[in-house]
Parts: sequence; C-alpha cells; structure tokens
Amino acid sequence: MAGVELTLSRERAFFILERARELEAKTPQTDPASASNPTDDKGVDILEDTPGDATRAELLAAVRGLNVDEQLDLIALTLLGRGDYEVSEWSEARRAAADVGVSRAPGLMAGSPLASDYLAEGLSQLGYDPAEFTDRR
Repeated sequence: MAGVELTLSRERAFFILERARELEAKTPQTDPASASNPTDDKGVDILEDTPGDATRAELLAAVRGLNVDEQLDLIALTLLGRGDYEVSEWSEARRAAADVGVSRAPGLMAGSPLASDYLAEGLSQLGYDPAEFTDRR
C-alpha cells in the first residue's frame, strides 16, 4: 500500500506467519511421561505443544533474529490486523508497537492464540498475499 514501507521483508513475515500457524495448530501435551515411540503412538506427539518444541523454537528464533525496526513492523502489523489501527494510522501503530516493546515480540507471536490471524490480516491490509509466498515454495 502506498505510504507504508515495511523494513520487515515479506519472506520473513510469511515465514513467521507460517511458524505461528503451525504452533497455534498444536494441542496441549496430554502425556508428558509417555515412553512410546512415534510408531506406537502413530506420530500424534508431533501435534502436541511440548517443552523444547522445534516449531516454537523456530518461531522464537525468527522473531528474535529481526532487528528493532523489523520487530516494530511485526508488532504493528498484528495491531493493524487486530483492528486497533487502520492502514492510514500506520505511524501510530508503529508508535504503539514501540510502547509494547520489542522485547515482548517473541512472546506475543508465540503466546497469542490468534497471532497468525492478526499478522495475516495486517499483511493483507497492506496488499501482501500469503498465497504468493506459499505458492513459490
């Protein structure tokens, strides 16, 4: 969208979006003391959110790997997607993102149950289509 320039690349935003969606699709761990193997449990453990989960680790690493401006964009995009701001209020959304603080960005993306939806909506409002990214992979 004209007037809004992201420092966060589309590729990184969509990667974070995908990891967040994968994490949100997981269910709480049901049997932490399970001694079975993936063959015995038909691979269901992969659908559970467990301590040290690779999906969570990838998401957190991706967000922590962003510079400050990219993290502010990420937070602002979620605020935009959540309906707190309009595209025309992008600078206000960025200021609000700074108030939230970049140190909270990883936790927001990994701990908010609708983070991927908000991010997808924010990107969509700026004219970015997640299908562009997934279709190229």
